[in-house]
Amino acid sequence: MEKIISNTTNLLKNPLLITKASFNKNYIKNHLFRFYSLLSVLLLGFILLMILFFIGKTGILVFKEVSLADFFFSLNWEPYEDHYGAGVFILGTLALTTLTFLIAVPISLVMAIFSAEIAPIWLRNLVRPILDLLVGIPSIVYGYLGITILVPFIREVTGTSIGEGLLAAAIVLTIMVLPTITRISDDAISAVSQDFREASYALGSTRLQMIFKVLLPAAKQGIITGVILGMARAIGETMAVVMVIGNTAILPANLYSPTSVLTSNIVMEILNVQYDSTWNYALYMMAFLLLLISLVLIFIIRKLRVKGV
Repeated sequence: MEKIISNTTNLLKNPLLITKASFNKNYIKNHLFRFYSLLSVLLLGFILLMILFFIGKTGILVFKEVSLADFFFSLNWEPYEDHYGAGVFILGTLALTTLTFLIAVPISLVMAIFSAEIAPIWLRNLVRPILDLLVGIPSIVYGYLGITILVPFIREVTGTSIGEGLLAAAIVLTIMVLPTITRISDDAISAVSQDFREASYALGSTRLQMIFKVLLPAAKQGIITGVILGMARAIGETMAVVMVIGNTAILPANLYSPTSVLTSNIVMEILNVQYDSTWNYALYMMAFLLLLISLVLIFIIRKLRVKGV
């Protein structure tokens, strides 16, 4: 007991001992944190490279039997006849993403502006958690609601006998990406300094002028990030799209015609092919295209953040 009291007394008399011990402890913690951080980054990078290598290595084998032009630009997809034109799925993906963009972005921006600037606090506190919950709903639930409610509604309104098609898929994807784009845009608008608002009002701006000429330009980086993340989810979505798009390897004649996209074609056909077949290699190349698109979108987001757009 006397020894403990003596040691404590020595530490109190010499605070340098406490400082040195604390420094050594923090030094070890910092180095351990850096080590595990570096290890995590290297591990994730290795996993990503292995995924790219495996999918790319398998997919590129399709070009032993199919030319680049035929694969990317041909619209003739008949694997049983050795025709592997993925152009129909690439165009279908672009069409679906574009239509989803045109529907989702304006609605999301209006909702974000309303939540951040117009809605009373009680309504804002109600809407934001609901949007957060909607983000976590499994995609198959959206697909089930689409096939049981939306498709029959489109069938009844348009007088068509099918209902599945580009419009149904775009509406389902819009509902899925709305929470993501809205919440990120809402946060970006709310993060704009109050000084911008006060300065705008001091110059005689109306509320709408302040929102559209001051707040939205100031929050542009966050809004663009939200839009890109939303479109990345739309491009990579599978189950919900499979359930409502019709899954036919043809270009749609109109918005109500069934068609197919890269993700839906992969999931519909991957179980029907042999691993070492050209058909399988073609599906792997489609998956590789989707992976590259996702990486490009992530790269764009990073560049926008660096430039501060």
